[in-house]
Amino acid sequence: MLEPENLYEVDSDVPDLTGTVLLHHFDGFMDAGSAGATVVEQLLSAYENRVIARFDVDSLLDYRSRRPTMTFVTDHWEDYQAPELVVRLLHDKVGTPFLLLTGPEPDFRWESFVEAVRQLVDRWGVRLTVGFHGIPMGVPHTRPLGLTAHGSRPDLIAGYPSLFSQVQVPGNVSGLLEFRLGESRHDAIGFAAHVPHYLVQSTYPASALVLLDAIAKACGLALPPGALTETSRRADEEIERQVGESDQVAEIVAALERQYDTYTSASQQNNNLLINPDELPSAEELGAELERFLAEQQGKSD
Repeated sequence: MLEPENLYEVDSDVPDLTGTVLLHHFDGFMDAGSAGATVVEQLLSAYENRVIARFDVDSLLDYRSRRPTMTFVTDHWEDYQAPELVVRLLHDKVGTPFLLLTGPEPDFRWESFVEAVRQLVDRWGVRLTVGFHGIPMGVPHTRPLGLTAHGSRPDLIAGYPSLFSQVQVPGNVSGLLEFRLGESRHDAIGFAAHVPHYLVQSTYPASALVLLDAIAKACGLALPPGALTETSRRADEEIERQVGESDQVAEIVAALERQYDTYTSASQQNNNLLINPDELPSAEELGAELERFLAEQQGKSD
Protein backbone atom coordinates (compact mmCIF):
# COMPACT_ATOMS: atom_id res chain seq x y z
CA MET A 1 0.00 0.00 0.00
CA LEU A 2 1.35 3.40 -1.00
CA GLU A 3 1.69 5.63 2.07
CA PRO A 4 0.25 9.19 1.83
CA GLU A 5 3.67 10.79 2.28
CA ASN A 6 4.84 8.95 -0.84
CA LEU A 7 2.12 10.49 -2.99
CA TYR A 8 3.77 13.89 -3.27
CA GLU A 9 7.07 15.70 -3.57
CA VAL A 10 7.71 19.13 -2.05
CA ASP A 11 10.07 21.74 -3.46
CA SER A 12 13.21 22.22 -1.41
CA ASP A 13 12.84 26.02 -1.45
CA VAL A 14 9.50 26.72 0.23
CA PRO A 15 9.26 29.84 2.44
CA ASP A 16 7.54 30.00 5.81
CA LEU A 17 3.83 29.73 5.03
CA THR A 18 2.46 29.75 8.55
CA GLY A 19 -1.04 31.26 8.60
CA THR A 20 -1.60 31.06 4.84
CA VAL A 21 -4.72 29.69 3.11
CA LEU A 22 -5.03 26.80 0.70
CA LEU A 23 -7.53 27.06 -2.16
CA HIS A 24 -8.45 23.93 -4.10
CA HIS A 25 -10.41 23.02 -7.21
CA PHE A 26 -10.36 19.67 -9.01
CA ASP A 27 -11.38 18.93 -12.59
CA GLY A 28 -13.79 16.05 -12.99
CA PHE A 29 -16.59 16.72 -10.52
CA MET A 30 -19.52 19.10 -10.98
CA ASP A 31 -18.57 22.62 -12.02
CA ALA A 32 -21.64 24.27 -13.56
CA GLY A 33 -20.83 27.23 -15.77
CA SER A 34 -17.12 26.39 -15.38
CA ALA A 35 -17.32 28.61 -12.31
CA GLY A 36 -14.44 27.06 -10.39
CA ALA A 37 -12.29 26.50 -13.46
CA THR A 38 -12.70 30.16 -14.43
CA VAL A 39 -11.57 31.28 -10.97
CA VAL A 40 -8.46 29.11 -11.32
CA GLU A 41 -7.77 30.57 -14.76
CA GLN A 42 -8.19 34.10 -13.41
CA LEU A 43 -5.82 33.52 -10.48
CA LEU A 44 -3.10 31.90 -12.58
CA SER A 45 -3.26 34.60 -15.24
CA ALA A 46 -3.36 37.51 -12.78
CA TYR A 47 -0.61 36.47 -10.34
CA GLU A 48 2.84 35.02 -10.75
CA ASN A 49 3.03 31.51 -9.38
CA ARG A 50 5.29 28.55 -8.99
CA VAL A 51 4.78 24.89 -8.17
CA ILE A 52 5.92 23.96 -4.66
CA ALA A 53 4.40 20.47 -4.42
CA ARG A 54 3.56 17.86 -7.02
CA PHE A 55 1.40 14.74 -6.62
CA ASP A 56 2.12 11.37 -8.24
CA VAL A 57 -0.60 11.31 -10.90
CA ASP A 58 0.46 7.85 -12.08
CA SER A 59 -0.76 6.50 -8.73
CA LEU A 60 -3.97 8.56 -8.64
CA LEU A 61 -5.43 8.73 -12.16
CA ASP A 62 -7.16 6.34 -14.53
CA TYR A 63 -5.67 7.50 -17.82
CA ARG A 64 -8.11 5.44 -19.88
CA SER A 65 -11.12 7.27 -18.42
CA ARG A 66 -9.57 10.69 -19.04
CA ARG A 67 -7.01 10.28 -21.79
CA PRO A 68 -4.39 13.06 -21.94
CA THR A 69 -3.97 14.82 -25.29
CA MET A 70 -1.12 13.87 -27.63
CA THR A 71 -0.15 15.80 -30.75
CA PHE A 72 0.82 13.98 -33.94
CA VAL A 73 2.63 15.93 -36.67
CA THR A 74 3.16 14.36 -40.12
CA ASP A 75 5.12 11.27 -39.06
CA HIS A 76 5.87 11.57 -35.35
CA TRP A 77 4.44 12.32 -31.93
CA GLU A 78 5.44 15.88 -31.11
CA ASP A 79 3.77 16.64 -27.79
CA TYR A 80 2.15 14.99 -24.79
CA GLN A 81 0.07 17.07 -22.35
CA ALA A 82 0.86 15.28 -19.13
CA PRO A 83 -1.76 15.81 -16.41
CA GLU A 84 -0.61 17.68 -13.32
CA LEU A 85 -1.96 17.70 -9.79
CA VAL A 86 0.05 20.41 -8.05
CA VAL A 87 0.13 23.02 -5.33
CA ARG A 88 1.18 26.47 -6.47
CA LEU A 89 2.36 29.41 -4.39
CA LEU A 90 0.85 32.76 -5.38
CA HIS A 91 0.76 36.26 -3.88
CA ASP A 92 -2.29 38.51 -4.00
CA LYS A 93 -2.32 42.16 -5.10
CA VAL A 94 -0.73 43.37 -1.85
CA GLY A 95 1.79 40.55 -1.63
CA THR A 96 0.01 38.18 0.75
CA PRO A 97 0.95 34.56 -0.04
CA PHE A 98 -1.67 31.89 -0.65
CA LEU A 99 -1.71 28.37 -2.06
CA LEU A 100 -3.71 26.85 -4.90
CA LEU A 101 -4.16 23.09 -5.34
CA THR A 102 -5.49 22.19 -8.80
CA GLY A 103 -5.58 19.37 -11.28
CA PRO A 104 -7.70 16.35 -12.15
CA GLU A 105 -9.74 14.81 -9.34
CA PRO A 106 -8.01 11.55 -8.33
CA ASP A 107 -9.66 8.34 -9.53
CA PHE A 108 -7.91 6.19 -6.93
CA ARG A 109 -6.72 6.38 -3.30
CA TRP A 110 -9.05 9.14 -2.18
CA GLU A 111 -8.34 8.63 1.51
CA SER A 112 -4.59 8.49 0.96
CA PHE A 113 -4.71 11.63 -1.16
CA VAL A 114 -6.79 13.51 1.42
CA GLU A 115 -4.39 12.44 4.15
CA ALA A 116 -1.48 13.63 2.01
CA VAL A 117 -3.11 17.07 1.67
CA ARG A 118 -3.72 17.13 5.43
CA GLN A 119 -0.02 16.44 5.96
CA LEU A 120 0.84 19.43 3.79
CA VAL A 121 -1.67 21.58 5.70
CA ASP A 122 0.14 20.67 8.92
CA ARG A 123 3.58 21.02 7.40
CA TRP A 124 2.95 24.54 6.12
CA GLY A 125 0.75 25.77 8.97
CA VAL A 126 -2.26 26.42 6.73
CA ARG A 127 -4.99 28.20 8.71
CA LEU A 128 -7.90 27.72 6.29
CA THR A 129 -8.67 25.46 3.33
CA VAL A 130 -11.24 26.61 0.75
CA GLY A 131 -12.87 24.68 -2.10
CA PHE A 132 -15.03 26.21 -4.84
CA HIS A 133 -17.14 25.19 -7.84
CA GLY A 134 -20.50 25.82 -9.55
CA ILE A 135 -23.78 23.92 -9.15
CA PRO A 136 -26.92 24.05 -11.35
CA MET A 137 -29.97 25.77 -9.91
CA GLY A 138 -33.45 26.61 -11.14
CA VAL A 139 -32.80 30.36 -11.11
CA PRO A 140 -32.79 33.04 -13.84
CA HIS A 141 -29.67 34.86 -14.98
CA THR A 142 -31.49 38.18 -14.48
CA ARG A 143 -31.38 37.92 -10.68
CA PRO A 144 -28.39 38.08 -8.30
CA LEU A 145 -26.53 34.79 -8.22
CA GLY A 146 -26.73 32.90 -4.97
CA LEU A 147 -24.05 30.97 -3.15
CA THR A 148 -24.10 27.88 -0.97
CA ALA A 149 -21.44 27.87 1.75
CA HIS A 150 -20.46 24.98 4.01
CA GLY A 151 -17.68 24.46 6.49
CA SER A 152 -16.13 22.50 9.31
CA ARG A 153 -17.41 25.08 11.83
CA PRO A 154 -20.63 27.13 11.62
CA ASP A 155 -18.91 30.41 12.48
CA LEU A 156 -16.66 30.09 9.44
CA ILE A 157 -19.65 30.66 7.15
CA ALA A 158 -21.73 32.99 9.33
CA GLY A 159 -24.03 35.19 7.27
CA TYR A 160 -24.60 32.73 4.45
CA PRO A 161 -28.16 31.37 4.24
CA SER A 162 -28.75 27.64 4.08
CA LEU A 163 -31.10 26.34 1.38
CA PHE A 164 -31.00 22.69 2.36
CA SER A 165 -31.81 20.79 5.51
CA GLN A 166 -30.38 17.52 4.18
CA VAL A 167 -29.38 16.32 0.72
CA GLN A 168 -27.26 13.45 -0.58
CA VAL A 169 -24.92 14.04 -3.52
CA PRO A 170 -22.28 11.93 -5.31
CA GLY A 171 -19.04 11.75 -3.39
CA ASN A 172 -16.18 13.96 -4.48
CA VAL A 173 -12.61 14.55 -3.34
CA SER A 174 -13.19 18.23 -2.55
CA GLY A 175 -16.05 17.38 -0.20
CA LEU A 176 -14.15 14.51 1.39
CA LEU A 177 -11.14 16.77 1.96
CA GLU A 178 -13.30 19.32 3.77
CA PHE A 179 -14.95 16.55 5.81
CA ARG A 180 -11.68 14.90 6.87
CA LEU A 181 -10.02 18.22 7.68
CA GLY A 182 -12.95 19.06 9.91
CA GLU A 183 -12.59 15.73 11.69
CA SER A 184 -8.96 16.57 12.43
CA ARG A 185 -9.94 20.03 13.75
CA HIS A 186 -8.67 22.00 10.80
CA ASP A 187 -10.72 24.92 9.47
CA ALA A 188 -12.15 24.19 6.04
CA ILE A 189 -14.95 25.72 3.97
CA GLY A 190 -16.44 25.38 0.52
CA PHE A 191 -18.38 27.64 -1.84
CA ALA A 192 -20.79 26.58 -4.59
CA ALA A 193 -22.03 29.29 -6.95
CA HIS A 194 -25.65 28.92 -8.14
CA VAL A 195 -25.59 28.77 -11.93
CA PRO A 196 -28.83 29.03 -13.98
CA HIS A 197 -29.49 25.49 -15.11
CA TYR A 198 -29.72 26.46 -18.77
CA LEU A 199 -26.18 27.85 -18.67
CA VAL A 200 -24.41 24.96 -16.96
CA GLN A 201 -22.68 23.77 -20.15
CA SER A 202 -21.34 27.21 -21.02
CA THR A 203 -18.62 29.27 -19.43
CA TYR A 204 -20.58 31.69 -17.28
CA PRO A 205 -18.15 34.33 -15.90
CA ALA A 206 -20.70 35.88 -13.52
CA SER A 207 -20.58 32.73 -11.40
CA ALA A 208 -16.80 32.97 -11.16
CA LEU A 209 -17.11 36.57 -9.98
CA VAL A 210 -19.38 35.45 -7.14
CA LEU A 211 -16.90 32.77 -6.11
CA LEU A 212 -13.89 35.06 -6.32
CA ASP A 213 -15.57 37.64 -4.11
CA ALA A 214 -16.54 35.03 -1.51
CA ILE A 215 -13.02 33.57 -1.49
CA ALA A 216 -11.42 36.98 -1.06
CA LYS A 217 -13.68 37.88 1.87
CA ALA A 218 -13.31 34.52 3.62
CA CYS A 219 -9.53 34.47 3.26
CA GLY A 220 -8.77 38.16 3.70
CA LEU A 221 -7.05 38.27 0.33
CA ALA A 222 -6.88 41.14 -2.17
CA LEU A 223 -8.17 39.44 -5.33
CA PRO A 224 -9.64 42.08 -7.66
CA PRO A 225 -11.57 40.58 -10.59
CA GLY A 226 -9.61 42.44 -13.24
CA ALA A 227 -10.53 41.45 -16.78
CA LEU A 228 -13.12 38.99 -15.47
CA THR A 229 -15.54 41.87 -14.91
CA GLU A 230 -15.51 42.86 -18.58
CA THR A 231 -15.69 39.23 -19.69
CA SER A 232 -18.77 38.76 -17.53
CA ARG A 233 -20.37 41.93 -18.90
CA ARG A 234 -19.93 40.78 -22.48
CA ALA A 235 -21.32 37.35 -21.70
CA ASP A 236 -24.38 38.88 -20.03
CA GLU A 237 -24.97 41.11 -23.04
CA GLU A 238 -24.86 38.10 -25.35
CA ILE A 239 -27.31 36.21 -23.16
CA GLU A 240 -29.70 39.17 -23.24
CA ARG A 241 -29.39 39.36 -27.01
CA GLN A 242 -30.28 35.70 -27.36
CA VAL A 243 -33.22 36.02 -24.97
CA GLY A 244 -34.49 39.09 -26.81
CA GLU A 245 -34.54 37.21 -30.12
CA SER A 246 -36.73 34.38 -28.87
CA ASP A 247 -40.22 34.73 -27.37
CA GLN A 248 -39.96 31.14 -26.11
CA VAL A 249 -36.75 31.82 -24.23
CA ALA A 250 -38.12 35.08 -22.83
CA GLU A 251 -41.24 33.34 -21.52
CA ILE A 252 -39.25 30.65 -19.74
CA VAL A 253 -36.86 33.16 -18.20
CA ALA A 254 -39.86 35.20 -17.04
CA ALA A 255 -41.32 32.08 -15.40
CA LEU A 256 -38.06 31.49 -13.57
CA GLU A 257 -38.05 35.14 -12.46
CA ARG A 258 -41.51 34.76 -10.95
CA GLN A 259 -40.44 31.60 -9.15
CA TYR A 260 -37.30 33.31 -7.84
CA ASP A 261 -39.19 36.41 -6.69
CA THR A 262 -41.84 34.33 -4.94
CA TYR A 263 -39.17 32.36 -3.10
CA THR A 264 -37.29 35.51 -2.10
CA SER A 265 -40.42 37.23 -0.83
CA ALA A 266 -41.49 34.25 1.23
CA SER A 267 -37.94 33.74 2.60
CA GLN A 268 -38.60 30.03 2.84
CA GLN A 269 -35.21 28.73 3.88
CA ASN A 270 -36.30 25.13 3.43
CA ASN A 271 -37.12 25.53 -0.25
CA ASN A 272 -35.02 23.30 -2.47
CA LEU A 273 -33.90 25.15 -5.59
CA LEU A 274 -31.89 22.29 -7.02
CA ILE A 275 -32.94 21.20 -10.46
CA ASN A 276 -35.99 18.98 -10.64
CA PRO A 277 -36.42 17.87 -14.26
CA ASP A 278 -40.13 17.26 -13.73
CA GLU A 279 -40.80 20.81 -12.53
CA LEU A 280 -38.30 23.08 -14.26
CA PRO A 281 -37.70 23.69 -17.97
CA SER A 282 -34.77 21.86 -19.52
CA ALA A 283 -32.00 23.43 -21.54
CA GLU A 284 -33.58 22.06 -24.73
CA GLU A 285 -36.77 24.00 -24.04
CA LEU A 286 -34.92 27.27 -24.25
CA GLY A 287 -34.99 27.05 -28.04
CA ALA A 288 -32.54 27.10 -30.88
CA GLU A 289 -31.28 30.62 -30.18
CA LEU A 290 -30.05 29.85 -26.67
CA GLU A 291 -28.70 26.47 -27.72
CA ARG A 292 -26.59 28.21 -30.36
CA PHE A 293 -25.30 30.59 -27.73
CA LEU A 294 -24.35 27.73 -25.43
CA ALA A 295 -22.49 26.01 -28.27
CA GLU A 296 -20.61 29.21 -29.07
CA GLN A 297 -19.66 29.73 -25.44
CA GLN A 298 -18.52 26.12 -25.10
CA GLY A 299 -16.37 26.53 -28.17
CA LYS A 300 -14.68 29.57 -26.68
CA SER A 301 -13.80 27.69 -23.51
CA ASP A 302 -12.21 24.71 -25.32
